[in-house]
Amino acid sequence: MVYGHGEKPRHISLPGLEFAAVLRKGGLNQLIQIEVTDGTRELVIPKDLQRDPLRDEIVHADLLIVRRGETITTDVPIHFTGEVEKGGLVVHELTSLNIEAEATAIPDAIEVDLEGLAIGSQRTVAEIAVPKGVVILNDGEQTVAMVAEPRAEAAADAEAEGETAEAEAPAE
Repeated sequence: MVYGHGEKPRHISLPGLEFAAVLRKGGLNQLIQIEVTDGTRELVIPKDLQRDPLRDEIVHADLLIVRRGETITTDVPIHFTGEVEKGGLVVHELTSLNIEAEATAIPDAIEVDLEGLAIGSQRTVAEIAVPKGVVILNDGEQTVAMVAEPRAEAAADAEAEGETAEAEAPAE
């Protein structure tokens, strides 16, 4: 279905394999020019996809009409880079960010650098650098990723501390 800009929603049919290939190659935040039934061309962005759960084929797509220069709101995946402190385990709290950007300048992903992040530290939305013209709509205090100590090591440390406390306790 194609909708937007006050136009009546139109149901169209797209070649399934070609449409899926376009989405695989460029992702969900790409602009696609389609020809609708009356022969006109529209610039659209996928807003929602429904897939067959068994065959993983696209069975329905909502396509939002956009105009060049128009600002839209969409979700963009996060791409994490960098190595955290040795022994640290990265816990991803978010996998995408809600952004506002010009329709023709939507980034494929937003990069979050975790280089040198210490165990117990975190990266928040406010700390993320974004390209010019992109505004993150998520709360700035929201945690994007944190570095935790692996559970096995934390349990071993707690157990070792418990044994030390028992050894130091006076006998009754």
